[in-house]
Amino acid sequence: MDDQMYDDAYRGWRASLTTLLADPALLARWQERRFQFAHRVGVLLTEAHGGSPAVTGPALYGVFSAGAGLCYVGQTQEAERRLRDLPVGESHHLANTVPPELWERVVVIRWPLLLPEVPVRERSLVEEMGSTVCGLALEHALQVATAPPLNSRRRRTSGDWQPRNLTQSRSRGAIYAQSVPGLTQLTLAAWSALSQVVIPEHSAVIDTGTGRAVSPAALHRPPSD
Repeated sequence: MDDQMYDDAYRGWRASLTTLLADPALLARWQERRFQFAHRVGVLLTEAHGGSPAVTGPALYGVFSAGAGLCYVGQTQEAERRLRDLPVGESHHLANTVPPELWERVVVIRWPLLLPEVPVRERSLVEEMGSTVCGLALEHALQVATAPPLNSRRRRTSGDWQPRNLTQSRSRGAIYAQSVPGLTQLTLAAWSALSQVVIPEHSAVIDTGTGRAVSPAALHRPPSD
């Protein structure tokens, strides 16, 4: 896309929003529609589905959009709260940049459920590290493996962006990422599977027990007769 096409698309986006926010009643309607959609996505990400329990506690998550693919990878110790807020955007920047109406897929990995498959020595190390540090380590490993664009830059106070070299990070996650190779391998395998699995047309969720893939895009489909 050349600069002119990009600028035209940007102006079209602003014109559409100007129409949708043309008066107080339309503003309220816009607010309601956006929150209703975000709430539906949050429910799909967290509540029990079929025979699978609700998503709670530590988890990794990532958001995919059409065209750009994987946009962002994060981790949380409170999936029941963070994943509900993720599409709303009240305490997370992602929805401000990539609106949830454009999300194609969200992948969630409940990594503690993979621990029984890890060697005993590594499980003991995870226990010593603690859930928070281990979550950060897995988040770092996943970000390095997938290079999501919204994790690959940081904002600067000057108003522009600075590239992040994730492989040279000295964060807690980066320091401990090499300590859990077995868990990292299992996590990446589960991530790859859920990133590629086909979500049936009649559903918006696939849950494997250790993770789930949610298709916000499916919510745009008209209801079947």
